[in-house]
Parts: sequence; C-alpha cells; structure tokens
Amino acid sequence: MLFVRTESILQTMAKMPILLAGLIVMAIAMPFQNSYSSTKTMDLTIYSDGSTHVYSEIEVDALSANFTLNLFGNNVDNFVAIGENEILLSSEIANEVATIGTFGSSKILVNYDIHDLVSKEGRIWTFSFDAPTEYTLLMPENSVIVGMSALPLNMEIVDERTRLYLPNGASEINYVFGTPTPIPPSPANPSENEFDSSLILIGGAVAVAGVIGAVFLKRAQKKPEISTPTIRAGKPLNPESIFNLRPSLREDDKELINFIYNNGGQALESELRKKFLQPRTTMWRAVKRLERQGIIDIEKKDLQNLVKIKDELEDEQ
Repeated sequence: MLFVRTESILQTMAKMPILLAGLIVMAIAMPFQNSYSSTKTMDLTIYSDGSTHVYSEIEVDALSANFTLNLFGNNVDNFVAIGENEILLSSEIANEVATIGTFGSSKILVNYDIHDLVSKEGRIWTFSFDAPTEYTLLMPENSVIVGMSALPLNMEIVDERTRLYLPNGASEINYVFGTPTPIPPSPANPSENEFDSSLILIGGAVAVAGVIGAVFLKRAQKKPEISTPTIRAGKPLNPESIFNLRPSLREDDKELINFIYNNGGQALESELRKKFLQPRTTMWRAVKRLERQGIIDIEKKDLQNLVKIKDELEDEQ
C-alpha cells in the first residue's frame, strides 16, 4: 500500500500564494528596471524648411544592454547616439521607437532631425509638441511669432533668432517669415492679400511684445538671485604659449583657443557653438579633443559645459 504524507502537501499549498505573489511583483518590476531613464537636457531647433533638430542628453541604466527611446514622429533623419568617451552607439529605429545599445554608458547624447512637428497652412507655420520635460526652442531666422498656446518660462534673442524656454506638456506656436514692420499699401485700392499680410505682421508684433512683457513681469516677481562669480586661481595661458607647446594643433582648434582666451579664459560650450555656428556634436568633439591634449578643463555649470583654459600646460610627451 502507498502512503502519502499529507503534512508536506498542506505546507506546499500554504506557500503557493506567497510564491505567486513574489513572481507577480518580479514581473511588474522588471519593465521599470529596464526602462529607467532621465532626460537632463532637451534642445530643439526649427529650420526654415519646417524640419526640427532634436538634441537630448539622457541618463540611462548602464547595466542594461539596450535602451528604448520614444521618438516624436515617424519621419526621422540623421539619427546619431553617442555614449560616454565619445563612443558611437548602435541603434535601430522602428515605429517611432529607437533601440540603442548602451555599451555600458550611463549617459547618452541623442541627435536627430524630424519632420513631424511643424505644419504649414498658407503663410502660417505651426509648431506642435507635447514635451515630456522642459526644453529650449530656437526659432528659424527671420521668423515672427504670431501666436502661442503656452507662456514660455523665458526667452532671449540669439544671433537675431528667438530662443524660448518652454515648460513640459503640450504647446503650439504659430509663426510667419518676414518683418514685424508692415509695408503700407498704395493709396489706390489695396489688394486683399496685402491687407491680410499687414494684419498678420501687426498681430505678430503685438503677440511678441505681449509675450516679452509677460515673461519679464513673471521674472520681476521672483526674488532676485545673488550670483557668485567664478574666481580663477591664476591667469589662463596665452595662445602663443599654447601653440608653442602644441605645434600640431589644427587651425580650427587655434580659433577656439583664441576666442576662449579673449573671453576671459573660459566660455560655455553653447557660446562656442553660437560663435562658430557648429552643431552640438561637432563642437563637443572639438572641446573633448582639446581636453585630451591637456589644454582645457571642462566643468559642469547649471547642466552646461564650462570650458576653461588651464593655467599650466605640460610638455607634450
């Protein structure tokens, strides 16, 4: 006769709910671990043809082999993902999702062009974007904003182009190309198109003035912040000394060094991009190249790279 011990069966049955609950918790937690990410910086630039360049600096899980990034549309060109130490990362794009091999990087720089954020009807161009985080938006040259659905956090003029600092969430910006000063029609029967154009440009000037006024009013209501100037331990090396110690420097690198030196020996990487009209990735590589040669130091300042010429330079081995 076969005897079965019922005590072990009862103990196993009692433990089953606990085991099942543990498996469910693990199954739920795994996607969150694999999808961990944090967007530190997002900059958008609209070009005159309506395409938009997207730059993102994202912190990811270095232990995960791949990272999936949701793109902002289907029509994507020139996608580039760069990891730490300037490593070009592999990537595949399908259905508005980019799968990027992290290669052990904890920070990824992503650049791509997209054609889904701007539409055009008549003379009016419309930028529509649902942002997951705060971001900056650089408007095209010779563009005039005629409508906005959200109040920007701040705005400034950069090389005669408007840069907006916008909050997360959905926003829509309407703009036209031209000047905010309307051209008066001739005394004889002005055409309907000329009258409409004047109205658009007048409305654009009023809209921009209203936005600027609202932004500065908002900033005036905030408590003044006391900024602490950066104090250097010594004077930066002059360019001639650097060029003598590094005779193999490229001409474009020498121009960078001259500009930084004349700027007080330090400059933000964004200032260098504005001065030399270089894309972010190109300027970043140039700055890293100078750092490897021991000419500059790179420090973080308010999520930006501050480039400083060193006070001393070792002889090249």
